[in-house]
Parts: sequence; structure tokens; C-alpha cells
Amino acid sequence: MGKELSQMSLEELWDLFPIFLVAHDDKWDLGYAEIESVLKSILSDCPIERISHIGSTAISGIWAKNIVDVLIEVSKDSDIENTAKVIENSGFIRMSTAVNRISFNRGYTAKGFADKVYHVHLRYAGDNDELYFRDYLNEHDQIAKEYETMKLQLWKQFEHDRDAYTNAKTAFVKKWTFEAKKVYRGRY
Repeated sequence: MGKELSQMSLEELWDLFPIFLVAHDDKWDLGYAEIESVLKSILSDCPIERISHIGSTAISGIWAKNIVDVLIEVSKDSDIENTAKVIENSGFIRMSTAVNRISFNRGYTAKGFADKVYHVHLRYAGDNDELYFRDYLNEHDQIAKEYETMKLQLWKQFEHDRDAYTNAKTAFVKKWTFEAKKVYRGRY
């Protein structure tokens, strides 16, 4: 019998869950709608201000990991940990905890990815730079294509190192998020 995910080293997890990009799939919007409905139901008694589809699967036409990213924003005067416990008790796995940021996943198994995989990012309202980046790339096709090209180049280089893959994209993401926040000032 194999190891449980919680018993695996980071390297074992990266081998089991490599970076793998696929062409844009309209099913991602359906997957988001499905998980949004689930989250609204389980979080009906929590101080949710907004649930949003973020990440590359929310950017039209570009290649992405087959993982739907969701941002949940809770009211600033609430206890984020209380909402996190509700999410965990509903079958999501806590991936990380940082100051005012908690991440979960669903669809990771000891045998690899399930058919539907989600990353859920729990934050306080206003901690939502990903919304600006998403909107900017959806409205600027050339920038979206540059992002896609960079991701495709990084894919094999960092196939088994998610942190390095993410870090290699950081400067691009920060640059265009900064620009988006100037253009869309006050949108969120």
C-alpha cells in the first residue's frame, strides 16, 4: 500500500503532481461554476464577500494547468480561520497557511490527479490582485499570449518544481498586475 499524501515529501508530491499544461478548455468555466455552487452552499453561514474564478483557466484561450483556481474573499472583520475550518470540514485539504492567506486543494489523490482539480485561495476582501491580472489578460490578447509562451517555455524546465515554476513567472505577473491596477483603479 502506498503512502498517504500527508506522508510524502515535497519532492514525492512534485513527482506525483507535475506541472502539466493543456490547451484552453471551455469545461474550466463549467468546473468553476460547479465548485462555486458547492462553496456557496457550504459557506452559506460564513462572511463571504466574493467568490471568483482566477488563474490561467480564467484567461480565455491560453494553455494552463488543468486546475481551476478559486479566490474566496471574506469580510475584513471576520476570523478567517473559522471559514477555513468550514472548508476543511467539507473535504478540502489545507495546502498552506500564511498571514491572512490560506490555500486548499481538492482533487489530489495518492494515485495522482483526479478528473477535477481545484485550488481554493481564502483571503480577506481586497487581497485580490489576481482579479486585476485576469481581467487585464482577458482584455489584452497579446499580453495573454506572451504569458502563455512564457509558461510553455517554463513547463518542462520546472515540471517537477512548482515553486520554481511559480517564481519564474512572478516578475511578469507583478508587472501586468501593477499596470492593471492603474487601468482598473477601484474595480474591486
